[in-house]
Amino acid sequence: MNALRTPDECFENLPGYSFAPNYVEISDGLRMHYVDEGPADAAPVLMLHGEPSWSYLYRKMVPVFTAAGHRAVAPDLIGFGRSDKPADRADYTYERHVGWVREFLEATDLRDITLICQDWGSLIGLRLLAENTDRFARAVVSNGFLPTGDSPPGDAFLAWQNYSQTTPNFHVGGIIKGGCKSPLTDEVIAAYDAPFPDDTYKEGARQFPLLVPTSPDDPAAPANRAAWEVLEKLELPVLTAFGDSDPITAGADRAIQTRIPGAAGQPHTTIKDASHFIQEDKGEELAQVAVEWLT
Repeated sequence: MNALRTPDECFENLPGYSFAPNYVEISDGLRMHYVDEGPADAAPVLMLHGEPSWSYLYRKMVPVFTAAGHRAVAPDLIGFGRSDKPADRADYTYERHVGWVREFLEATDLRDITLICQDWGSLIGLRLLAENTDRFARAVVSNGFLPTGDSPPGDAFLAWQNYSQTTPNFHVGGIIKGGCKSPLTDEVIAAYDAPFPDDTYKEGARQFPLLVPTSPDDPAAPANRAAWEVLEKLELPVLTAFGDSDPITAGADRAIQTRIPGAAGQPHTTIKDASHFIQEDKGEELAQVAVEWLT
């Protein structure tokens, strides 16, 4: 598999992101990067980002978890951040993304995991939760879901999907800015752009919107339905903490609360003034909600 690797100098002096890099080798000769902060012997809080962000999205949350004594782990999905980026769009599939993160969990042997997932982090994380339940202790789902294609995806997502495939300038930092309620500085926007020196590095980011199951015959639909069969019997605690201003995932929190047994009776919350990238708008607050729930 032909893959690109963003030069290290692209990640120098990013505002709020001074974490030491860590790497594991997975299949296809790919190198996967992750942030790993806090006590090594503490139970891990695993934070999975979505599209088209990277672990930079969790920079406000990592210190909150470590200050509370937790181990904070935030990988970059393949195709994003400091992780390798296959150069051919055909190399990116839903199943491969799930498999790559599963290999990451096996390589790092994370157990007793508290999952924090948003956007594609939920599409991957909820699959892994269902398929590797023994590694997880609980989950916090924020602005995310596990679609099967059996329900219409909604106009907001379809508009995003069309934009992602037709815009000549796939400006990652600008896309993040558009999914936030709070303003972003030029330096923060540039930090989201850092992993993508030019368009050849963006094949994974371009492909992700096409991989979301939007019809019942989608290739990923059977595996996601099988995951729901497990989730609908799952007693592990599941908390929802959604932003109040996300047009993409609005209402998905209620579906999670009613369909997953472990979500019953949990202190679900809606975070005010938070759009799709809730970690950017209200990262410290989201982390504190999780910390208090863990306590």
